Amino acid sequence: MKNSGGKPRAGAVRKGKKGAQVGTGGHGRQALEGRGPTPKAEDREYHVAYKNKQLRERAAAKAELRGGRDGASGAARRAKSGDESEIVTGRNSVLEALRAAIPASTLYIASRIEMDDRMKEILSIATGRAIPILEIMRPELDRLAGRDAVHQGVALKVPPYEYAHPGELLDYTLRKGQTPLFLALDGITDPRNLGAIIRSTAAFGGQGVIIPQRRSVGMTAAAWKTSAGAAARTPVAMAPNLTQTLKEFKKAGVFVLGLDGDGDTSLPGLSFADRPVVIVVGSEGKGLSRLVTETCDAVVSIPISASTESLNAGIAASVTLYEISKLRAEAKK
Repeated sequence: MKNSGGKPRAGAVRKGKKGAQVGTGGHGRQALEGRGPTPKAEDREYHVAYKNKQLRERAAAKAELRGGRDGASGAARRAKSGDESEIVTGRNSVLEALRAAIPASTLYIASRIEMDDRMKEILSIATGRAIPILEIMRPELDRLAGRDAVHQGVALKVPPYEYAHPGELLDYTLRKGQTPLFLALDGITDPRNLGAIIRSTAAFGGQGVIIPQRRSVGMTAAAWKTSAGAAARTPVAMAPNLTQTLKEFKKAGVFVLGLDGDGDTSLPGLSFADRPVVIVVGSEGKGLSRLVTETCDAVVSIPISASTESLNAGIAASVTLYEISKLRAEAKK
């Protein structure tokens, strides 16, 4: 029997080539619809591949802090997504990166390059590690290095920078029996300032640099270049929240010192320079943010001539690091 619309009722018997079949009345429709692409095994939380991926990511963050030529060298790094390889240029920067055994995919050298001791060591290390060496014309190397880059006839392609975790960096420093001395950057966006600060941190005995995840410069090729190779020896950590990271450092007994021209504490003769310290440097335009300022144990100022408005962030960090290094040396006498 048919309904008034002339269509079979839901659940009516249907006949086909295979004989009579009972309809579902539409209740099985969802089972016939597609469920979309199957997730990768490493993206399924219940799959063993997912657990292995998590273990690999945690191990990668710790690997550089455990390894290196002196047990702490090499930049601890966290991979970014996609192909974001950087080009490190300049003989010092390339040589330091190779000495630190940073993974590299290609070494580029200019045609008819002038050889010196650095270039000989660069080629020796690259050959020993089986890194492909490509000789290219200088105009091509100019384009590869980027505008305004001084490559000195050599460039190295390295994987995207991986950042250490601030807490692991602090723990590692304490385990080695060292007095923590870190630089934290609050709103620094110029890669040349970052490179200069990394270089100064390495020069004056600091164990690492901390940058916030947002509104901050990262480890670009320009920062590598300005660091003159120090980025291969001095870890850079990335803090998801800088204020929270500073609070955690304080709980661990680290003094937080902010740099500001209007600070209430003068840098010369800083009384607690020999204690665990993290120095926070703000941007040249805005200085330290409000929340970071409130977190600081002291806000330190550097005495300068009245005719000079302020110091460059990189220079201010260098002066402060030198003073703390000097005071620590005097305290040991």
